[in-house]
Amino acid sequence: VKWTQGWGAITGVVAYDSNYEEVAGKVRLDVTPMENLSLFIMAGYGTDDNYTDTSYVFDANGRGMYKLWSGNWAVWGGGTYTINEKTSFNTQVSYDEGKNLGVVANIAYDIVPGLTIT
Repeated sequence: VKWTQGWGAITGVVAYDSNYEEVAGKVRLDVTPMENLSLFIMAGYGTDDNYTDTSYVFDANGRGMYKLWSGNWAVWGGGTYTINEKTSFNTQVSYDEGKNLGVVANIAYDIVPGLTIT
């Protein structure tokens, strides 16, 4: 489900893993406060009782096909700042209930249409 306006968008998704009988969902908010800046924040929640059950043939170690994070919840945030028509700076921070922290950043440069180096 997605709702888009001039300021940005709100997106939501829910998935069911029939192999482990678990549910996961995410909600994402995208905003464009300036023409060359786009930001997002996203939250995810998923059940994991069967993912942590070792009696299954394949132990999922708490993670599933639709819930790749550790624990029940996770949050992400980040954005893109467009420096010029060929160059942009991207960043993202993520954290989950398992205390996993991720911080990434890159600069993307479009050499020619369809070919970008980061």
